[in-house]
Amino acid sequence: MAAKSGAYRRERAEGDERGKRTTAARTAENTATSLDRLIHERTRLAIISALAVNESLTFNELKELLRATDGNLSVHARKLEDAGYLGCSKSFDGRMPKTAYRLTAAGRRALEKYLNHMEALIRVTREG
Repeated sequence: MAAKSGAYRRERAEGDERGKRTTAARTAENTATSLDRLIHERTRLAIISALAVNESLTFNELKELLRATDGNLSVHARKLEDAGYLGCSKSFDGRMPKTAYRLTAAGRRALEKYLNHMEALIRVTREG
């Protein structure tokens, strides 16, 4: 009976470990699927990150910093602007148009939430 009891305890301990891994995997999956897909895209994350550490950046400054094309940058910036994450102001410097972007309060909150999700995903992955 003692041998059965020891085997039962080992099976139960192994089952508990599998249960922990499964729970960790589910948590990681839930965290990954709850990421803000708008920010998660590489170029948009780069735009938001650059603006998080700068009060504002012009279109040309962002383009140079991210090494993006005009079309690529304008499409991604527009999506962030439409979501309310970026503010955009247009002016003229002489006869040249000048577009400047800044991160809105909603954009800052969205970035903070995104970073919290990523940190949770990293933590769960390392624990698993």
